[in-house]
Amino acid sequence: MTQDADRIPVIVGVGQINDRPHDPFEGLDSLGLMAAAARAADADAGGGWLEWLDSIGVVSQISFPALGDVSRPLAQMLGARPRLCVQTPYPSGASPVRLLNEAANAIARGELETALIAGGEALRTAAQRAAASGGASADEATRRASTRSTPDYRQRYGLVAPVDVYPLYENAMRAAGAQTLAEAQSESAEMWARMSEVAAQNEAAWLRTPVSAAQILDASAANRPIAFPYTKLMVANSSVNQGAAFIVTSLAAARRRGISEERLVYVGYGAAADEPSNILKRDRFDRSASMAVSLLRTLQLNALTIDDIDHAELYSCFPCVPKLARRVIGWPADRPVTVFGGLTFGGGPIGNYMSHAVASMVERLRGGGGTGLLFANGGFATQNHSIVVSRDPERAMRDAKAFDCQAEADQARGPAPAIDEAYEGPAEIETYTLFYTRDGAPRAGTVVGRSPAGARFLAKVRGDDAEAIAFLTDGRAEPVGASGAAVREGDEIIWRM
Repeated sequence: MTQDADRIPVIVGVGQINDRPHDPFEGLDSLGLMAAAARAADADAGGGWLEWLDSIGVVSQISFPALGDVSRPLAQMLGARPRLCVQTPYPSGASPVRLLNEAANAIARGELETALIAGGEALRTAAQRAAASGGASADEATRRASTRSTPDYRQRYGLVAPVDVYPLYENAMRAAGAQTLAEAQSESAEMWARMSEVAAQNEAAWLRTPVSAAQILDASAANRPIAFPYTKLMVANSSVNQGAAFIVTSLAAARRRGISEERLVYVGYGAAADEPSNILKRDRFDRSASMAVSLLRTLQLNALTIDDIDHAELYSCFPCVPKLARRVIGWPADRPVTVFGGLTFGGGPIGNYMSHAVASMVERLRGGGGTGLLFANGGFATQNHSIVVSRDPERAMRDAKAFDCQAEADQARGPAPAIDEAYEGPAEIETYTLFYTRDGAPRAGTVVGRSPAGARFLAKVRGDDAEAIAFLTDGRAEPVGASGAAVREGDEIIWRM
């Protein structure tokens, strides 16, 4: 390797924390989890790094909103005096990879030498404390964080939190791929079962009991339906107390401090692109141009093919994301899509999951060498950020390179249909989902419809419309593309078969 060692980014320390207090009032809050994870990363790197940090990047948290921006309080807790303290504007699942890419590029430009990236969520502790005083559950806190003060169009029709939106992609993708409901569900269940096996072998994972594909498919009191076609064991588990952190520095600094070569993990290039923030202004729901650009450009920038990738972390908040991602890159269906354990079993600490994935990838590469691909997804299938890390120094970032590939993604995306919030009349189903009560009964549903002129609109499925619910869920026929009607009832548009 010929480039200046002062400008080669490497990861030298990683730390992960699970907090399971008997008394929630004695548990760590989000900031405490970040500090504990940062100290663990420092110890992993041999100690003494925190006082020399040039920057701290923190993933925004929702568990304890009163804490505000915790980047400088974290520095104070660690006894650090960095020149730069930043917190992401919101807790996107893509945040940790973006912070890693920004730190690596800053090192490659010679702007800083050592950076700490950290995040933590204590939603379990926060919910338990709230429950003791009649407050919100973890699910309610997540939904509240996603809700506007004045609900917008999609929220008025039930599309509030990520768990409401991602099934739209799942159902559209199944139809586009000509899968039956049973085939698509089986693919999800087998993928998730492999995740549970990875989590079972990872001491940092939150749930460490393997679960079979049959158990994941079986709707029961312990595995209730959440949003069609997902059961509880297919969705992110945010009721956790987890923190993770990692230290990125220059190769020169790592060598000066005596880090052995076998513990170095080199940071390669990454690429990022977003979908429109308004989900109804996207061109389609069966694929994502920004996801494809992020993944394929990352491989291209690092001169890699999928055969060069030894391990992958394909973001797994809901099955549609890793399913879409593996189709883009050709990742085999029988290989695990995680090194941490996935957001169901490893744990789903809102925006900070990928910090755990980075830490687990570093540990995996240290143990066996090779190259890893990290793909992060955030928002409502909105943000996409990928990057490569490797034990091979030839895979290291050789110079700073812009990772924003938005223009390329926008060019690859088709035109979005017009939105008609008042449409009434005959229509087809573009995609859909149903929502359930905690006892597993259908509560309501949402259809994304298309008028004969191609306009997109939303319609509610009533929880007592047995005919529509059966058609949408029994798998006998594919609902996507089926005909029906948008009918006004009061202030709402209702879907009728």
